[in-house]
Amino acid sequence: MKALISCLCIVLMGLASCDAISQQKLSISAADFETRLVSGSYQLLDVRTAGEYKSGHIKNALQADWFNKQQFEERTKYLDKSKPLLVYCASGVRSEQAAKWFLKNGFAEVYNLEGGTSGWQISGKKLEADMAIQQMSVQTFQHQIQTKGLVLVDVGAEWCPPCKKMEPVLKSLHDELGSKYYFLKVDGGIDIDVMKAIKAAVLPTFIVYKDGKEIWRQEGIVELETLKAKLQ
Repeated sequence: MKALISCLCIVLMGLASCDAISQQKLSISAADFETRLVSGSYQLLDVRTAGEYKSGHIKNALQADWFNKQQFEERTKYLDKSKPLLVYCASGVRSEQAAKWFLKNGFAEVYNLEGGTSGWQISGKKLEADMAIQQMSVQTFQHQIQTKGLVLVDVGAEWCPPCKKMEPVLKSLHDELGSKYYFLKVDGGIDIDVMKAIKAAVLPTFIVYKDGKEIWRQEGIVELETLKAKLQ
C-alpha cells in the first residue's frame, strides 16, 4: 500500500511539473523579449556555440552551448533560479528545449525568443559582434609570466556565467593584495593558442606562476581566501 501511495505521489509530482511548464508561454515575440530585457530584471543567456556567439549576439548575453551538455550544466548552475531568465538561439528551437530544461530544473520564470536571432534581426533589432581582436601570442604570455614575478592568470570570458560570478572576488583580491602580484587575463574566446599551450580547457581556470613556474591551478569558482593564500 505504501509503495502504491509513493508511486502515485511521484506521478502527481511529474504531472504538476508538466502542467507548470505548459501553463507558461515559453516563446515570446522579439518585441516582448526586448521589453522584458530592457527592464533590467532578467538574466539573458545565449545557448548557441561560442563561434555563433562571437559572430553576433544580443548585448550583455551570457553564453552556454546547449549541445555541449557538460559545459551547459557547469555554466548555468551559477544562474539565479529566483530571477527570470531569457534564452535564445539562432532559430528558437534549441533555446525552447533549453527553456523547458530550466523550468524542469527549478527556474521559476523562463522565456524563449521566438525565431531566435533570425527573428530578432528581421524585427529590425541589432546584434553585437565581437570585434576582430588579435589574440595574445604564446611568446607574449611566456614573457609575462617569466618577468613579472608572482603572476595570477585568469582564463575566462565576459559571456561565461561562472567567470562573471568571480568578478567581485577578483576585485576584492586586487583591493587587498593588488601590489603583491601581477594579474594576467587570458580571454577564453580569443586567446586560443595560449589556452592550448597551458592546457586550460575549462572556464574559468586560475593559475599562479612564480618566476615562470606554475605553482598552483584550479578550475571553476575559487574562494577569495584560497586565492589570497596562494598569493602570499
